[in-house]
Order: sequence, then C-alpha cells, then structure tokens
Amino acid sequence: MKKTLLLLWMSLFVLFLLPSPGHAAANTSKIFLDGEQLNLPNDVQVTIVNKNVMIPIRVVAENLKFQVDWNQKASQVKIQQDNQILALTVNQKQAMVGDKEVSLNTAPQIINNTVVVPIRFVSEQMGLTVKWNNQDKIVYLVNTIKTPAQETNTNPGQNDSSTLAQVTDILFTNNQLVVSMDQDVQPIITTLKNPDRLVVDLPGTVFGDMAQPLDQGMNGKLDVSGFPNVTDVRYSLFKKDPGQVRIVVELNQVKSVQFSQEQVAGKLIVNLNVSGENVIPVIVTPVGEPGRKVVVIDPGHGGSDPGTISITNKPEKDFTLAVGLKVQALLLQEENIQLVMTRDTDVYPTRPERVKLANDLNADVFVSIHGNSVESAPKVSGTETFYYQRSSSKDLANVIHKHLIQAMGLKDRGVKNGNLEVIRNTKMPAVLLELGFLSNAEEEIALLSEDMQMKAAQAIVDGIKEYLGL
Repeated sequence: MKKTLLLLWMSLFVLFLLPSPGHAAANTSKIFLDGEQLNLPNDVQVTIVNKNVMIPIRVVAENLKFQVDWNQKASQVKIQQDNQILALTVNQKQAMVGDKEVSLNTAPQIINNTVVVPIRFVSEQMGLTVKWNNQDKIVYLVNTIKTPAQETNTNPGQNDSSTLAQVTDILFTNNQLVVSMDQDVQPIITTLKNPDRLVVDLPGTVFGDMAQPLDQGMNGKLDVSGFPNVTDVRYSLFKKDPGQVRIVVELNQVKSVQFSQEQVAGKLIVNLNVSGENVIPVIVTPVGEPGRKVVVIDPGHGGSDPGTISITNKPEKDFTLAVGLKVQALLLQEENIQLVMTRDTDVYPTRPERVKLANDLNADVFVSIHGNSVESAPKVSGTETFYYQRSSSKDLANVIHKHLIQAMGLKDRGVKNGNLEVIRNTKMPAVLLELGFLSNAEEEIALLSEDMQMKAAQAIVDGIKEYLGL
C-alpha cells in the first residue's frame, strides 16, 4: 500500500511547476520520500482552481489503488483506504471524513468531464506531511510513522531543506503584514532610513507552496496600490544556505517607523497600526458593479483583541472568524453580491477602521459577527441581534434574526436597539449578531461545532439575501 500511495504523490506535485493556472505540463520536479528519490510518471494532468491544485479521481484509483466510488446522481465521490473513508461532493466545500464534517478551501469540480479533487485535503487525510522546496523544485514526503530503519538512516547533522520552515503566504492588509508559515520562526525585524523601511528576516526559511508569484530569482512583490503611505512590499529568498526569506515594507511620508508584532496559529503579524505620528491611514478603493450589492462581513475582534473568553478558555475572535469564513464561502457563490471582509485572518482592524471601510465602500449591508458571554451567569443562553435606531437596520435585524433562530434552535433573546460603535457609526443598514453564549457550557460546545457554525453561516446569508431581495 505504501508504494502505491507514493505513486500518486509523485504525480500530484507536478502542479507546483505549472507556469499558469489551468496549465498541465510534464513532470520536472523531484519527489523524495523519507530521503529517497522516486521516479515520476509524466502523463498526469492537473489543474489549478482558485490557487488550489486539483487532481483527477482516476489518479486516486489508479496510482494509489484506493477504492473509489462515483455516484453520478448525487455528484459524490467516496475514497476509501482501509478504515478511512472520504466523501466529497462536486461544487460543495463541505466534505465528510468518516462521520465528521470538514470544510475545504476549494470544492471538487467537473472539468472536461473529469471529476477533480483538492490535493492538499487528500494528502492530509492520507497521513503524509508535505513540504515543497520552491528553490530546487523538490517535494518532500514524510510518513508520520517511520520504521526503525528509517529512523536509523536519518542523519541529524545533514543540511536538509525539508527541515526548514516554509513560507506559504504573504499578505498586506489593514496596514498589517501577515506571513503564514508551517512552523513558528523567530523573526529579526529592523528599521532602516532613506527610504524608511521595515525589514523582516525569517531565519531558517524557504518559500513553500506560495499563493503569491515568484520570479526565477526567487523574488516577488505585493500590490499595495490601496495604501498611499506604503511604497512597496517585496520579498525574496535572501540566503540559500541556510535558507532565509526577507520581506521589506518600504514607506513614505512617515516621521518614524513604528510597529508591533505577534505570532498566532502559524502566522507572523507585523502591525503598523500602532499609536504615534506615523499611523498609516486605511484607504479603501471604492467597489461596486451595476446590479451587484456590496455586503461587508465583520468577524468581531481579532489579532491583539481576543474578545470574550469562553468557559473553556477559547477566545471569541477564533469563533467569529470561523463563522465569518463560512459566510464568506457561501457569499462568494452569489453572483449578485460583492463581498468585502473586514478581516479574513487573525488581525485586528480597529472599530473605526471597520466603520470607515463600510462607509467608504458605500456598502448596502454591514453584518458584525460575535459570541456572547456573561461570566457571572453561566446558565444564560440564546441568540440576540442588535441594530441602532435606523428603521432599515431594524428591518435587516429582524430578517437575519428570524433565520438564525430557525436554523440554530437556541433560545430567542430577541432583536434589540444597541448603542454599539460599528452599527451606530455605519451609514448603511447594519446589525451586530450575538450568536450565542460562549460562557454557557452546553452552548459553547454547540457554537464551536462545524455543524452549528454552518447553520449560522447559512442563516446569515439567507437573511441578507432576503433583505436585499435576491
């Protein structure tokens, strides 16, 4: 089984060499399993959908020798290895692993009469860890359980690129540099003058499966056209032996470069929204297309602001982001809605920034997502929805609240007028949703479940669509 398992991954990771989305090419990369190079077939077609690599299910059946069942009527494919069963449905981002529902970044699709599934999801379920050395075009596959012989053959002194941390995503949003890595790295951050710039060095790192493009010299840059005080954000593989990624944020019209930093869940966040004379204002490029409604979804708190803490010490910010991303996934499928998120990572846009974002966009709807808490009364439960004075906001609150109560089945605490900044200072119909009480033991379990979060997300989307007449 192990050999057949590896044959798939030899075929699959050809994708990292593809020059453009949707383009299939012959294999030119190298694949290593626990340090041993494998031979690659060159007849496997892969495709890239929304920056996610997809593989045909025939590869899963033919190369891995897994049992694959395709239900054409239900548009569902089941993949089985021993006792592990995966169930994926075309055009649905929810999949089943055994009896547990999980969310996919990209749904399976039918392309050229062939069902394709996301490689990263399948690989994780098959028990392999995967690392990609973009510099040398090498894929490293490591079994999570090694044989004694494999342990003995490991040379701890060997300079192996597979042991380096991998940078997989670099974003600049809300005046925060957000770097995603597959393991924690202690950054070295310095400031330089003429021009003013922030230099972030990441020792012991290489580029992994990057969402952003790299040129042949292992350099790249971000589009920062929406930030007038940021001249450039560029990144490169600054050192090759050992690896070191460098990111430079070049600024203008600032009296001094100030920043704060934090590391959360595999992300390094460098925040330029600090108090001082150099605060960089958020500038929003207006959006809006004829016939499309602009909807702003605001997952509450984030970054340095955890929000309330649940009865089992989990921060509200993680709950609100989880629900917000599910709402995002649903709204992105709506052709008549143009979606804007105040945050889609663990960052902290301030409340005034969230308000300014929605107002500058001249949004049609603003929805802020929260979890409630009353530490002194752990039995308090239920869903409540807030609006501020405007009749249009009250109408929006009533519609979304109705769907939330029907879908989630928690106690109905009603629709209320609340003097809260993000719904008071926004100019469009705006609501703040307190989905349930994280301070209630039973309710916390429900709220943190994938099933309840999907019900809440669907209810929010249904409410928005009903209010907008879509």
